[in-house]
Amino acid sequence: MANARNLRILVAKPGLDGHDRGARIVARAFRDAGFEVIYTGCHQTPEQIVSTAIQEDVDLIGLSILSGAHRYSFPRVLELLRENNAEDISVIGGGIFPLEDIPVLKEAGIKELFEPGAKLSDIIEWVGKNIIPRREA
Repeated sequence: MANARNLRILVAKPGLDGHDRGARIVARAFRDAGFEVIYTGCHQTPEQIVSTAIQEDVDLIGLSILSGAHRYSFPRVLELLRENNAEDISVIGGGIFPLEDIPVLKEAGIKELFEPGAKLSDIIEWVGKNIIPRREA
């Protein structure tokens, strides 16, 4: 597992979704696990999320969405990362989405998706095993 203290994670809420309890809980769990966490708050555009990710030199963006706009927001974040030569920033997602959208989002480049009820320990373990700090890659 990567040294948690070396990982910088941006947790973001794209779009008009104002329900951020889950995102705040995951952000706190990341922090408690030793990750450095930046939380953007609600109502962020993909452009704001990517700009913050680049400015903060993060290794991972965790997107949380409940509004149903995941088929736009998630791929748009990936597109903007490519446009800004920052495609080495990994992106994961969490929230509510139809099961049939999961393969579509993964094919677009989302590394992993976590549904409601996912154990915090499983999310943290997945990140620790699968995300390498960009400064070490």
